[in-house]
Amino acid sequence: MSTDTADTGRESRRSGALVQVMRWMENLSDTQYAYLLLVPVFVLLGIVALYPLLRTFELSLFRLSTDFSSTTFVGFGNYVDLFTGGLDRYLPGGTSFLPSELTLTGMLNSALVVTIIFAVVSVLFETLIGLGQALILDQDFYGRRWIRAAIIIPWAVPVVIQGMIFFLMFNSNIGFATPFLADLGLLAPTNTLNDTASAVFIIIVADIWKTSAFMALLILAGLQSIDRGLYNVAKVAGATKWQQFKYITFPLILPTIGIAVLFRSVQAMRVYGIIDTVSSCTVVPSLSCMVVATFTTREGVSASVAFVTAAIIGIVVMGIILWQGEDAI
Repeated sequence: MSTDTADTGRESRRSGALVQVMRWMENLSDTQYAYLLLVPVFVLLGIVALYPLLRTFELSLFRLSTDFSSTTFVGFGNYVDLFTGGLDRYLPGGTSFLPSELTLTGMLNSALVVTIIFAVVSVLFETLIGLGQALILDQDFYGRRWIRAAIIIPWAVPVVIQGMIFFLMFNSNIGFATPFLADLGLLAPTNTLNDTASAVFIIIVADIWKTSAFMALLILAGLQSIDRGLYNVAKVAGATKWQQFKYITFPLILPTIGIAVLFRSVQAMRVYGIIDTVSSCTVVPSLSCMVVATFTTREGVSASVAFVTAAIIGIVVMGIILWQGEDAI
């Protein structure tokens, strides 16, 4: 009898608590209720995104043995070491995080400068080429579906195969592309893939070849969302093709271009695979190359490079959001 009474009491308290929660939720405003529904999303983001970032920052404050068995707290010593050149260089070949000297060779040996050059140049040309492809594919002509499929093919090629294609094309001993471009002064005639300036040029071309299709598809989606009636009105008003593009097409697809640039910029700042397969991180250093190269020997420095890379990507993302406006994302 006493057990049944206790169970009934607990069940009553649970029901009472549930009723109170339901009443509390009913008294919430629409905005408060919307934020309440977003709580699981924020918790999930905190677990999968924020925790790894905080853990990386924590590791960057230590000097760690290769098996993580011993740790020495050094505070921001790894960051000081990173930005000042430190006790030694971080990548094989003497490359570093910041330019060691203000010459082309010195700047190309810097992971930060190489990463910025790669991101800016590749994203700029991918956007322009992708915009051109999207404008062509938005026209109504015979065989448009087949051409769309052909444009997507480079994007579908795995990075390793893409790297081998460009490695064979630009190898100074067997590649057919090197002699012509070397005559134009764009590439070194010998040891092409071991020359930093030549290798950076080839890697940028390889990335543009692969990723322009991604930009084209995103921009094409924006183009096809434009109301075609606007063009009919413009034609009646006597607007030329350029005026239609300038006053209708470009302003309406600008938010889409902004999102495409945001995605590609984040990817470009993390470039690693195409560098490792076409040339090597010792010839073309990047921030991701530094993380990989130092991971097995200097985990604390590796973590500091990773955290700085994440901070730079965050600044780029915030800059693009401010440029486009919060509603565009």
